Amino acid sequence: MPHNTQRLSEDIKREISASLRELGDERLEGGFASVSRCEVSNELSHCKIYISAHGGAEKTEEIVNVLQGASGFFKKRINGRIKMRKIPELKFIPDNTLDYYDKINGILENTKRGTGGTDSVTSD
Repeated sequence: MPHNTQRLSEDIKREISASLRELGDERLEGGFASVSRCEVSNELSHCKIYISAHGGAEKTEEIVNVLQGASGFFKKRINGRIKMRKIPELKFIPDNTLDYYDKINGILENTKRGTGGTDSVTSD
């Protein structure tokens, strides 16, 4: 990703993250959602915004649908704060990395409990 699109991606990520709190949609209440990453295409016409949320894949998908429906709100906010000729089309995508992390963490905890919870090695 060229430097200017990388910088623009970070600017858009920051603006959408700040705007999430101001959206005021009751479907977002109680579900912790955040922008995990943002990728602007080289021609600046599309922007993929990856959303992570606690509550499982279904909750993340619901939040992504709400945010996609509010893409006009986000484009207006971006247009007011970031100087661009054309605001890219926003595509919100679920990022279930947190669920994957929780699953792996649970497996590691179960493994640790199964071995007595000690990490020591005995020698002969």
